[in-house]
Amino acid sequence: MAAAPAAAGSGAGRGRRAAATVAAWGGWGGRPRPGNILLQLRQGQLTGRGLVRAVQFTETFLTERDKQSKWSGIPQLLLKLYATSHLHSDFVECQNILKEISPLLSMEAMAFVTEERKLTQETTYPNTYIFDLFGGVDLLVEILMRPTISIRGQKLKISDEMSKDCLSILYNTCVCTEGVTKRLAEKNDFVIFLFTLMTSKKTFLQTATLIEDILGVKKEMIRLDEVPNLSSLVSNFDQQQLANFCRILAVTISEMDTGNDDKHTLLAKNAQQKKSLSLGPSAAEINQAALLSIPGFVERLCKLATRKVSESTGTASFLQELEEWYTWLDNALVLDALMRVANEESEHNQASIVFPPPGASEENGLPHTSTRTQLPQSMKIMHEIMYKLEVLYVLCVLLMGRQRNQVHRMIAEFKLIPGLNNLFDKLIWRKHSASALVLHGHNQNCDCSPDITLKIQFLRLLQSFSDHHENKYLLLNNQELNELSAISLKANIPEVEAVLNTDSVPVYFRSLVCDGKRGLLTRLLQVMKKEPAESSFRFWQARAVESFLRGTTSYADQMFLLKRGLLEHILYCIVDSECKSRDVLQSYFDLLGELMKFNVDAFKRFNKYINTDAKFQVFLKQINSSLVDSNMLVRCVTLSLDRFENQVDMKVAEVLSECRLLAYISQVPTQMSFLFRLINIIHVQTLTQENVSCLNTSLVILMLARRKERLPLYLRLLQRMEHSKKYPGFLLNNFHNLLRFWQQHYLHKDKDSTCLENSSCISFSYWKETVSILLNPDRQSPSALVSYIEEPYMDIDRDFTEE
Repeated sequence: MAAAPAAAGSGAGRGRRAAATVAAWGGWGGRPRPGNILLQLRQGQLTGRGLVRAVQFTETFLTERDKQSKWSGIPQLLLKLYATSHLHSDFVECQNILKEISPLLSMEAMAFVTEERKLTQETTYPNTYIFDLFGGVDLLVEILMRPTISIRGQKLKISDEMSKDCLSILYNTCVCTEGVTKRLAEKNDFVIFLFTLMTSKKTFLQTATLIEDILGVKKEMIRLDEVPNLSSLVSNFDQQQLANFCRILAVTISEMDTGNDDKHTLLAKNAQQKKSLSLGPSAAEINQAALLSIPGFVERLCKLATRKVSESTGTASFLQELEEWYTWLDNALVLDALMRVANEESEHNQASIVFPPPGASEENGLPHTSTRTQLPQSMKIMHEIMYKLEVLYVLCVLLMGRQRNQVHRMIAEFKLIPGLNNLFDKLIWRKHSASALVLHGHNQNCDCSPDITLKIQFLRLLQSFSDHHENKYLLLNNQELNELSAISLKANIPEVEAVLNTDSVPVYFRSLVCDGKRGLLTRLLQVMKKEPAESSFRFWQARAVESFLRGTTSYADQMFLLKRGLLEHILYCIVDSECKSRDVLQSYFDLLGELMKFNVDAFKRFNKYINTDAKFQVFLKQINSSLVDSNMLVRCVTLSLDRFENQVDMKVAEVLSECRLLAYISQVPTQMSFLFRLINIIHVQTLTQENVSCLNTSLVILMLARRKERLPLYLRLLQRMEHSKKYPGFLLNNFHNLLRFWQQHYLHKDKDSTCLENSSCISFSYWKETVSILLNPDRQSPSALVSYIEEPYMDIDRDFTEE
């Protein structure tokens, strides 16, 4: 047995084949051992030498061995397939053979994905494995790509039906046999060729599904600009095809994730960015640009995303797609849910649908339906949800890409936001029964549920849409825009230019906002307040609302949300429900910080709600339980305190004298405690996009101290705290390294520096000056970190860069 692999790869020509045959039979006169042939084929598959295909055996030999090994006649069928698929064949017999092979693999694949497959014994070889081992996968790739070969100037053609059979067999083999998908992914010319097969509706679903699986394991992302006639291909898709095509786009426009946690550190990201600058745009960026160059692409996505259920494709079209889903096996769970819902409704004398078993077919290609069949409404809704999931994801990725402003303009123009607002109650946040939500093997709180995934994707889109962009006001209706203007007039502050209803603002902006009694933001606030304490939506809801407030602080925006009870809701969740989820707490603290920053009315409301020492202690406990989660709130309160202290106003003075939170933050020991812990919980090597805020919050505390000429005092106190912990130098050395990294990170990234400036109302030049002063190497400077690190403990020149 051990000698078999070596024999297959030795010699050449007839000698090599003879050696392989001897090894396969276990030696002259030896007893046939089925495992040896399979080992030889596997070795040949890996090396490309020796036994690699069924054509290397005689039909008599294969038939004899099949009696013992129970290979279901697959090697013999492959032998015939090879003989009938040559360049000059009419492919008629070839297609008949494919139809013999197909059910042998499809039943096995269906059992695989529905978890009905029983553990097999070592002596049994599944049909898909045998099919691949005897060269079936490579043969089908060659057959599919025959149209790329020209004979005497004419391209070969194969029928759509034959292509469909090949694609189904390939996909079933990928599902059941490990390594097949990766091998196909290595054939770049084949992957690109597959896109051309999507021009036919008959082969579209099978092709799209196979491409999606292949791209999911492909090491290098394909470039869409290499796909022949991409613009024409996509433009000719109907809306149903375009929605399914978004499943593929989701893989091609998202930056590839290595899955290594170290790659999420800012050090690694900076190194990757430097590398990317020298290499030019990434494949994902090139693909995004290619899609945006297709006329009408974004407009069609917006129409799909906002299409009502009643406007979706008819019963016959959807039934055909459900029948196709028997082959599209990664949707088996969705089909399971759809079937169950249909059965529930049919029990209540509603529409009944009878599907043929997998592998069965009708003359018209459709499942059996009565003449009076009407598609159940719940199945229509599920169908639409699955489409919208993919479309919203693609729009969300494009909104975060290099062409963000272009996408923003188009999304506004094509009325995505008012369209989603109209769907909010009936589809996105519809009331549903548990049975309509839960998929096979999951529970109703599982994030895999299409209903739940749609809600999360919707909230992510709102977050990306609102973040640092004036188009965020499209989330309101005209009445709510007027309310914003009234708030500004009452406070005697300038109105937000984007919401002005004057001749200086393009009239079309007002025509693009939400219609109806409530805008999308107001609807979101309403469901947010009703969300159960343990709901996973709380995090995403808070993030979406916070993005509306991010950027330059707007008093009118804050008051708009305060008037709707948002602050009280947040405090209830943090204090009264004593939320335990770290993610939810972080999102609520971030939102609370943006809502209260520089706003006297917000602090008055806070003090009115947190009206006892007991409540305040619970609030402080939540803050102190994790500064990574709460530091943005600490930063906003610190900034607000500094502004209030420099204002001469009776209302502000009253808040300063009464508010527990402001009094707490104003104490130097409190600020030093926060500062010490913020610096201590982060290090250059562990900085991520999530915890770098701790570094910036510590800088805010020191910048405000510098304004008051108290920076040397704060540094001296940090030194004392170090000594009290018996670790002199450990904190200030770490802080010195962090600030060196800060210079490298922020002085080369315009967006980050702008965000710092807008959110703090401190000029970025003051940020840079403060960091430079702290990093001053002169040990005589009272504001330099090195002045407070004793010589024996000095460790400030460590190289923390990653190549």
